[in-house]
Amino acid sequence: MADEKKPEWFDPAKADSFSSVVKPGVSGGNHEKPSAKAGRFVKKKNLRKLDPASLAKDIKAGDRTALAKGITLIESNAEHDFQTAQTLLQKLLPYSGRSIRIGITGVPGAGKSTFIESFGSYLCDLGHKVAVLAVDPTSSLTGGSILGDKTRMEKLARNPRAFIRPSPSGGKLGGVHRKTRETMLLTEAAGFDVILVETVGVGQSEVIVRDMVDFFMLLVLTGAGDELQGMKKGIMELADTVIVNKADGPNEQTAKKTKEEYNRILHFLQPATKGWQTAAMTSSALQKKGIEEIWNTISDFESFTKQSGIFDERRRFQTKEWLNDMIIDQLQANFFHHPAIKNLLPKVENEVISGNRPVASGVEELFKAFFGDEN
Repeated sequence: MADEKKPEWFDPAKADSFSSVVKPGVSGGNHEKPSAKAGRFVKKKNLRKLDPASLAKDIKAGDRTALAKGITLIESNAEHDFQTAQTLLQKLLPYSGRSIRIGITGVPGAGKSTFIESFGSYLCDLGHKVAVLAVDPTSSLTGGSILGDKTRMEKLARNPRAFIRPSPSGGKLGGVHRKTRETMLLTEAAGFDVILVETVGVGQSEVIVRDMVDFFMLLVLTGAGDELQGMKKGIMELADTVIVNKADGPNEQTAKKTKEEYNRILHFLQPATKGWQTAAMTSSALQKKGIEEIWNTISDFESFTKQSGIFDERRRFQTKEWLNDMIIDQLQANFFHHPAIKNLLPKVENEVISGNRPVASGVEELFKAFFGDEN
């Protein structure tokens, strides 16, 4: 158009190959919010609330956008979202529980994301619907997370039978997000029959995930510690199988040797699941080696535990532990949000930090204030 203003670097001789124009700005400021200061973000109010009944219907129909919205609602810390989230869970609860829940952990660099992409793609090819709940570590300084798992699982992220949801750990110990259990229920209601929970991979302290999955696998590397390191109580005795990953190329023979070493170690440990002998296996996510054998092991485990009743017994125990965890979280939240505690805590903290008061005495005074005991 003739009245369009061109940039100062515009070359009239090359007008046919130049499409950039300078558009006029908006004058008069923010007409809807005349009191708003220039350059400041104006927060919208009265946003449309999510309808839990409609959202539950869409999730049951397999709507991935609705599933993502539901998970965001569940993970929200806002008080006004709590009742809506609970209503959504109540409506979807009867449609959950029809999946095999698999926890995957291992030290950083063990190849968890690459393994999950290869394993998940294999399951999708078999006709399964796979949901990956990947938990990324949260910075203790900034509170931020990278959430880059979908980038590392590019092939699986494009698969229409897969759903990947990265979430920050939020400082939660155990390598999982505090709402991972609720998220699993939503993905099951959406029709996903294999749930993969990838933890942050911090080492032997990742044990909470054991209390929310049916099958727990530990990914290890060759040359990552001697046999005594493996013999330590902790995460080793919680695994239903140990996968020696990256068993390819010149590392293949070393991986096989490492597998035999772990099998000797596991022979002396009490099995994580009664009646099931935990064994070590090798795999190569890059070359797709061992993937089929791992899935066959998981299928055998599922059949065995369902026939013996251990599967349902473990699920009931996990629900009980979930209830206890929620009670503890709620009590902690109520304690620190109590008006009396807010007023008294800084004083007690200063007295304890300065060394003028024992910690136990300070705690006793805080609880007396919390329960309203003035004596």
